[in-house]
Amino acid sequence: MSLASVCFASAVGLGAATAAAGSVGARGPVVGAGVALTGAAGAVAGVAATLGDGFMAALPLLPLSGLAFTLDALGGVFVAVTGGVAVAAGVYGMAESRGRVVAAALPLFVVAMLLVPAASSVATLLVCWELMAVTSLPLVFARHRESAAVASAGRWYTVMTQLGFACVLGGLLLLAAHAGNDFAAIRAPAVDPAIATVVFLLILAGFGSKAGMVPLHVWLPRAHPEAPSHVSALMSAAMVNLGVYGVVRVGVDLLDGGQAWWWLLVLALGALSAVYGILQAAMSTDLKRLLGLSTVENLGLVFVGVGASGMFAASGQDVLAGVALTAALLHVAAHAAFKTLLFLAAGSVLHATGTRDLDELGGLRRSMPVTTAAFGLGALAASALPPGTAFVSEWLLLQALVHGLPASSTAAAVALPVAVAAIALTAGLAVATFVKAFGIGFLAKPRTTAAEHAEDSPPAVLAGMAVAGVACVALAVAPTLVLPGLVAAAGSGSVVADGALLRLSGITGALAPLGLAVAVVAVVVVAAAGVRVVAGRGQRSARLWDGGGGPMSARMEYTATSFAEPLQRVFDDVVRPELDIDVTHHDESRYLVDAVEYRRRVPDRIERRLYAPVITAATAWGKAARGLANGSVHRYLGYGFYTVCALLVVLAVIR
Repeated sequence: MSLASVCFASAVGLGAATAAAGSVGARGPVVGAGVALTGAAGAVAGVAATLGDGFMAALPLLPLSGLAFTLDALGGVFVAVTGGVAVAAGVYGMAESRGRVVAAALPLFVVAMLLVPAASSVATLLVCWELMAVTSLPLVFARHRESAAVASAGRWYTVMTQLGFACVLGGLLLLAAHAGNDFAAIRAPAVDPAIATVVFLLILAGFGSKAGMVPLHVWLPRAHPEAPSHVSALMSAAMVNLGVYGVVRVGVDLLDGGQAWWWLLVLALGALSAVYGILQAAMSTDLKRLLGLSTVENLGLVFVGVGASGMFAASGQDVLAGVALTAALLHVAAHAAFKTLLFLAAGSVLHATGTRDLDELGGLRRSMPVTTAAFGLGALAASALPPGTAFVSEWLLLQALVHGLPASSTAAAVALPVAVAAIALTAGLAVATFVKAFGIGFLAKPRTTAAEHAEDSPPAVLAGMAVAGVACVALAVAPTLVLPGLVAAAGSGSVVADGALLRLSGITGALAPLGLAVAVVAVVVVAAAGVRVVAGRGQRSARLWDGGGGPMSARMEYTATSFAEPLQRVFDDVVRPELDIDVTHHDESRYLVDAVEYRRRVPDRIERRLYAPVITAATAWGKAARGLANGSVHRYLGYGFYTVCALLVVLAVIR
């Protein structure tokens, strides 16, 4: 047996055993340790598969078709990423203590996410995909008795998950009807182009909704903030990646790349998701909602890479296709690392202060130094600035897009510059967003008593953040360690690891991440030392200038709302904020103002324009339909009679 098969079987067995222990009342330390061990075994299996040590297995557990599993290099990347996230989330979860349902569902959720990339038949993929959805629902609903927002988020998640599954089900069953159940059989014959197009559009909608692709993203900024923080990390850093996996597996592998316009559509939706997601995040004052919207942005960037890769492959530019897909897979790994760290740090803040509202935080640098350092590292990693974790993957993606010009078609000539502009815009907005989150939430003076008296979280929480932090640093300074596996998954040697140097093969381009990181750190240290030396000469203490208003207070600081105000004005036509100002006057005279309350809300315009009318119409239809069900058996028999008659008439006409 191969290393991958042994470790994968161990991961499934550990997950099942942990779920059984949780169902009989095992506490957080036991469940958390089991999840971490499950993730570690899965990560080793995934890494082994990317290096060529995969496996195949068939189990007669499913009627008619059985279960079939094959772990190749592409699936290994997603199994390794999922396992790595599970390790950090499991260590963090050792400090959490939830009910039996959650304790049993969490390890099963991790196992289901590990099984999805290994499924090698339509029936197996559908079963594992639905298992992943079903086991995640109790985790989202975990605190539904404590907050109405949790129940609402859970309903949105349930509906969007099942609608997405319906699309995946329809697309894969249509594919299986024309090409077979096993993936190996589907690859052999050429599927009719019209059928392939329908299949691709269905699976793009289904898998894209799981990945938070706009306009199917509305569940994500609701469900991820309301779930427990380590569950949010699993969902936002691992589960959403499987939507990308589904699109790549079916579109690139099973349908052999398809047509160029498919990938132009993917690229356009990815660019839209990236820009729209980070714009919404920049306006958000809810820390976990901000991180959820950042996931929409980063998965949008991944889809830009996948779309560009498909376009290049369709036009015969295999080198650029390999670079773009490698960049997308590297960004999947980078995003998983820093988003895990950020969500766990946000959970530590929530645990210590009881709030995730940035306007009620501040001053955590002194009271929570470890959490502050962890969030700062994650913010740097997410900002795509050197030496950040996302910098290398976005640099690779830009290299592919820039070298794709001049493009071979008019559509590509328009799409590629727009994609470059979208990446540049999202990078700038990401910097502003995380400067806001870190500066407002952790620096300056505390704005509330809870923030002032906060303390760092238990050791297990800090250890979970440390695991994710190490992954962030490793991917930032030494991405060449994971590059061979990613190149194997992309099926192209267009990106080469030459020691610490990352070099592009076939086109001009090279980057030394470790050298760049050392140079940046050296410049910062020298600059800081120079300032200290110069400022130290003739230094004297003086009170900060306060305009005669007395010592500075927390009320004089920027809030998250005021920080985002300039950006809101620039993008006012896009975000369309809702402003409400309440002025309270003194009872003695309406000319004397007692208080002014300013409220600003930035609604999701896509949700309002697309989903609100549908929900309104469905509600009206449901109310109208109540009149049809009055309890009369005779009426129900009449419904059946007239329905059968109508079907007979239709059959008589069409036959």
